[in-house]
Amino acid sequence: MRHLAAYLLLQIGGNASPSAADIKKVLGAVGIEADDERLEKLISELEGKDVNQLIAEGSAKLASVPSGGAVASSGAAGGAPAAAAAEEKKEEEKKEEKEESDDDMGFGLFD
Repeated sequence: MRHLAAYLLLQIGGNASPSAADIKKVLGAVGIEADDERLEKLISELEGKDVNQLIAEGSAKLASVPSGGAVASSGAAGGAPAAAAAEEKKEEEKKEEKEESDDDMGFGLFD
């Protein structure tokens, strides 16, 4: 991830095709040692490709991945736990109110 971040920073900075040495220099500036094997793989994978197009393609792929929403499919069965949770919350609020009145004991904070 750090290699890719350095690559993208270099591209944003105006270097259309950053080399491994450029990426090592950026990473070295912040005290990170580059992994030569991963760096070479990244350079070979991105060579001759438009990064903006790759990002757009990746975003399109991520948009098609389901990300939740299964909670609503439980229907009526999901209503019972919600009602129980609401009752528990009311009971907790009542307990808290009682505790607050006991803590005061007639003395004010700034008396």
